[in-house]
Amino acid sequence: MSQAATAEDDFDSAQLTDEIAAAFADWRRSGRFGHLCGRSPSMQHVFQQIGRVAGTAVTVFITGESGSGKEMVARTVHDLSRRRKQPFLAVNCGAISPHLIESELFGHEKGSFTGADRPHEGFFERAHGGTLFLDEISEMPLELQVKFLRVLETGMFTRVGSTQSHAADVRVIAATNRPPAQAVAGGALREDLLYRLNVFPIELPPLRAHAEDIPVLAEEFLADVCRREGQGKRFSAGALAQLACYRWPGNVRELRNVVQRAYLMAAGQVITDEDLPSAALQPAPAAPEVAGDGAANGAAVTIPLGTSLAEAEYRLITATLQHFNNHKERTATALGVSPKTLYNRLKEYASRKPQAAPAKGP
Repeated sequence: MSQAATAEDDFDSAQLTDEIAAAFADWRRSGRFGHLCGRSPSMQHVFQQIGRVAGTAVTVFITGESGSGKEMVARTVHDLSRRRKQPFLAVNCGAISPHLIESELFGHEKGSFTGADRPHEGFFERAHGGTLFLDEISEMPLELQVKFLRVLETGMFTRVGSTQSHAADVRVIAATNRPPAQAVAGGALREDLLYRLNVFPIELPPLRAHAEDIPVLAEEFLADVCRREGQGKRFSAGALAQLACYRWPGNVRELRNVVQRAYLMAAGQVITDEDLPSAALQPAPAAPEVAGDGAANGAAVTIPLGTSLAEAEYRLITATLQHFNNHKERTATALGVSPKTLYNRLKEYASRKPQAAPAKGP
């Protein structure tokens, strides 16, 4: 390496250090850190982790419930990294057809399959030099996880229908809304891929676990709406108190949507609790009890010691669904997950129902 290149790297490192320090200074002043917001100890821990890993080249693995802000964590890591001037691309692995996801990730050559009438650049090529965020990684088909693992190990990928390898100059940040060990136990995530991704884990807490940040987040979202719509409004103390009492099963995403709706519903300059949707005016029902012994009934589930995490999750979800008479939204609220997460689990159980069903008997 030349002396000039070394000096450039040193300057870049110093600049990154200054930018990270500036991000923390902004957080102390405004409560905002990059694309994130909050003053709670749990979020401060997340910010400290971002500050440690952003300037490195290591793979980051983000876990957290749907709607908790995992993509915002990834964007903040990218913006505080050496790759910040290059593309940031986000891919939801659960939103792409299993038949197309390999082509979307790695690209394809003309004529490689029916409908491939021209060459196609995949996300790895389009994100060259930048960051590729793969959300819901546990929804990626297992056969593609093998190929993805090889790309992480070798730094090379091949388009569908081609034999020529390309260098993958991207930083990968992956995320899942499922506990990683549970995803492995349930057969949704390869264990070797988990080990390769889990170099620097960041666990993002659900909103109910840092409820003290709800007023700060609500004010931040409201300010964004006011800037966009050109009219200033504010929350009443009662409205903020009501928002802080709700359990927020949809997490930060749900709070943002509620704030936008409240802005539109408020006729005057002040948003009161009467402008909030009815769901946010009452605490969400508690999840059903998980009993350590005794027979399962409508309000409890028996989980014997030694039961796998995947089986325990299956029993709890199906029992809760039955308790709420197959009402999926109420079930998701009671379990503290988003409806999308619940739908994904039920779809997975349906696809492997003979293996997932619990044994008969008491």
